[in-house]
Amino acid sequence: MDSTAKIEFDDNDLVRTLFGEHNTHLTIIEEDTGTRISARGASVSISGDKDEVEISRNLLIQLYGLLEEGYPIFSPDIDFALRILRSNRKIKLKEIFLDTVYISSKKKNITPKSLAQKKYIDAIRNFDIVFGIGPAGTGKTYLAMAMAMNLITKGIVDRVILTRPAVEAGEKLGFLPGDINEKINPYLRPIYDALHDMMDFDKAQRLIDKGIIEVAPLAFMRGRTLNDSFIVLDEAQNTTREQMKMFLTRLGFNSKTVITGDITQIDLPTDKISGLVEAKNILNNIDGIEFCFFSETDVVRHRLVREIIKAYDTLEDN
Repeated sequence: MDSTAKIEFDDNDLVRTLFGEHNTHLTIIEEDTGTRISARGASVSISGDKDEVEISRNLLIQLYGLLEEGYPIFSPDIDFALRILRSNRKIKLKEIFLDTVYISSKKKNITPKSLAQKKYIDAIRNFDIVFGIGPAGTGKTYLAMAMAMNLITKGIVDRVILTRPAVEAGEKLGFLPGDINEKINPYLRPIYDALHDMMDFDKAQRLIDKGIIEVAPLAFMRGRTLNDSFIVLDEAQNTTREQMKMFLTRLGFNSKTVITGDITQIDLPTDKISGLVEAKNILNNIDGIEFCFFSETDVVRHRLVREIIKAYDTLEDN
């Protein structure tokens, strides 16, 4: 059943930002919902399928409210917001988009972009051990690192440790050229990239030199007790049972740890059990440990990444 809805906004300047340059934001909404949106001044008329018109109306009103709060709206935010409202129309976008986790050196607010990301951030705040499991591009490691930078900046923890197993696609360190640092760096590069996206390069390097931020392979965790720390274990699907147990038992007082991974992308030899898969099965009923799961709907990279993940999931299901 077709219907029409009209909205009258108050602030012409905010409306221009809401609509986007050359009404690009309205075009994104039209393409996603199949509605027809016409704008004149600060007035909007939406017509089309009744349910899609209501989603579009709800979206525009809530995005306008975000602009009133000073939140900058960009084209990707339209896609994120639509996905959120499709999953639950009663959701208040302000509760998600205004939950600033960290402000990067580029003055960019790092905030959750989906319901799963919001639940993940809240879990990190409330639990000492959090597992984030899901496909690439869902923000698992990035948001964990943003929370780590937030806590170190506030002085809540004394140091941040970022680690991952040095195992990918069957390669072994001994066969790679160079000294130990040259062998390890390719595996840690994604962590450095995310860190430098959040923090000025020189500042990050100073904190690394002082030992306040440590980026190291998982093997370097053995035998340590990590107090007053925020520890992120990335690519945890490539840990063995023994490595995962070793890592989890490093946790000291006043510390938090976040373990992230994608259990569909395990690069261990076939005779090895993934420590992440096993942990998911045996630790999920322990108080104080929280598991957060992501799907392709939470992917915050290019739209095509989400479609690619969905296509491969469909292939594997068949």
